[in-house]
Amino acid sequence: MHNGSRAEPILATWGITTAGKPVFVGLAAAGSESTDAWHDFLPDLTARGLKPPLLIVSDGAPGLISAAEQGVSHSLHQRCLVHRARHVPAEVSATDQAEVKAAYRQIFDLTEPGQNVKPGQHLVDWAQARIDAFAEVWGGRCPAAVTYLLTDRHSLTTYLRFPIEHHKRVRHSTFIERTFGETRRRVKAIGHFPGESSCVSIVWAVLDRAPRGWRGFTMTSTGLRILQDLRRALLHPPAQLRSTDDPALAPGIEAA
Repeated sequence: MHNGSRAEPILATWGITTAGKPVFVGLAAAGSESTDAWHDFLPDLTARGLKPPLLIVSDGAPGLISAAEQGVSHSLHQRCLVHRARHVPAEVSATDQAEVKAAYRQIFDLTEPGQNVKPGQHLVDWAQARIDAFAEVWGGRCPAAVTYLLTDRHSLTTYLRFPIEHHKRVRHSTFIERTFGETRRRVKAIGHFPGESSCVSIVWAVLDRAPRGWRGFTMTSTGLRILQDLRRALLHPPAQLRSTDDPALAPGIEAA
């Protein structure tokens, strides 16, 4: 906002409704992208009526991930595959980069003949087995790249539990990154802002206008059923019955 001062972030969220429509959920200025900053941001969204989402898609952002695990702990997390694809090859020598990049992409290629691509835990397990195979092949030559991949292995395959038609769009954060690119372009043209309100206003205007040319998500009856089943399992699990070993239940069991 001022010449010579460090840039400060604006936190923003987009969402996809069960009707497949992109929705600009909210934004707020922040001093950093720390856990504390996200902790202040997320409760404001829930206070305005936002229900816990089924899936949170993000890049590395440790502050967001930490805050989400505490504030919306039942939601699933998907680590951006595009960001990880850029970082894994960076950990290997120049001569191996092309081969490592191709092997990384192969992990998430669902076009293998005979592969059952019905979404669910079995598909997650199949991709996890491919990650193990990648680690076995490259662990000796590129230990840093393998360690980097294994660190987030479980959050890289979360999207495989969701409808097939959504996979290519929920496995990365490009959806929101594009809007940030447009925001930076506008901010660069202005130079600096006289105050926080003017800064937030221009960012809000850019992000609010962004989805006019976007296409939504395809929502089929099968896909909606998958989403409903996930929501029921994650956000509204059935109450656990008390164990029959409980002494308090013994008289009733004997009477029956």
